[in-house]
Amino acid sequence: MNDSAPGRIVLLTTSHRVAPGLLSWPAWQTLHAADRVLCADPGHPLLPYLREAGIGTGTAVPGARELVDHCLAGGRTTVVITSAAGESALTDGLARLAGSGRETMPALELLPGSYDLPGARLLDLVQVMDRIRRSCPWTGIRTHEDLAKYGLEEMYELLEAIETGDREALREELGDVLLQVVFHARIAQDDPDEPFAIDDVAGAIVDKLVHRHPHVFGDESALTPEDVKEHWNRTKAAEKGRESVTEGVPLGQPALALAAKLASRARAGGLDVAVPAGEGVGYALLAMAVRAEAEGVEPETALRAAARTYRDAILAAEQAGRAGRAERAGGAGA
Repeated sequence: MNDSAPGRIVLLTTSHRVAPGLLSWPAWQTLHAADRVLCADPGHPLLPYLREAGIGTGTAVPGARELVDHCLAGGRTTVVITSAAGESALTDGLARLAGSGRETMPALELLPGSYDLPGARLLDLVQVMDRIRRSCPWTGIRTHEDLAKYGLEEMYELLEAIETGDREALREELGDVLLQVVFHARIAQDDPDEPFAIDDVAGAIVDKLVHRHPHVFGDESALTPEDVKEHWNRTKAAEKGRESVTEGVPLGQPALALAAKLASRARAGGLDVAVPAGEGVGYALLAMAVRAEAEGVEPETALRAAARTYRDAILAAEQAGRAGRAERAGGAGA
């Protein structure tokens, strides 16, 4: 940008993820001071707010040559509010003129009028999910029960990405898990008796997090991870009003994880419960799971790691078997 150049062309960008009318102060200053404000999209959500502010807009955006000549004549400032699709024809034309080296150009400026906040793309996901739910014949009839198996599959795929250290897969699988949450919330929105939406889901978890972190959002202190866990368990117990440490433990989870969770609950509750004695593999696995939990080992994770090693051994045995058969076949042919 050449500040001494006569005239000025400002491309004002806005985010559809921010409420229209919420512009930065430099953007409002520039709009009020401009000689001309243009927007090719007559339905742009910002236009009603500009009218309220007394800023007139035109919807016919000229080509690069005409716009440059207009701004050079008298040193005028023109603001072009970009549409959602962008103004590629205009920007490409301005780039060609400026890059030729033979043109006198007004000052060119890209001015962000609003910015996306962290998490703003979640709004896109909610909007896309809503449209798919209304327009897709498969998605439109899904129920919570239909999706249950997919949620379980996605969680296992997420676990695999975490355990293998595949960062690209981790990002993808987190997205798939997030999709399940948004999908279920959109289905719940259609319930005729007890509807709720994604904002209710998000609001509930925000309230829970704030309430269970009094050392962050309140006056209590927590200097160690153990202090934090004590806060969490104490506030959770008060919220739930449970009479048994086993309440809230889903019995449908994988057996090793279930055994470890029960052992963790018993230990957290100060209960010294002996592992039941019994015959068979089940009781032996139970004892191993309880022992693993006491030693700080997640039995499901440990067993999956061992199973992957076992899988690799199977693959190696298969490869060796194929190589042996090929060698014998070659010898027989000789």
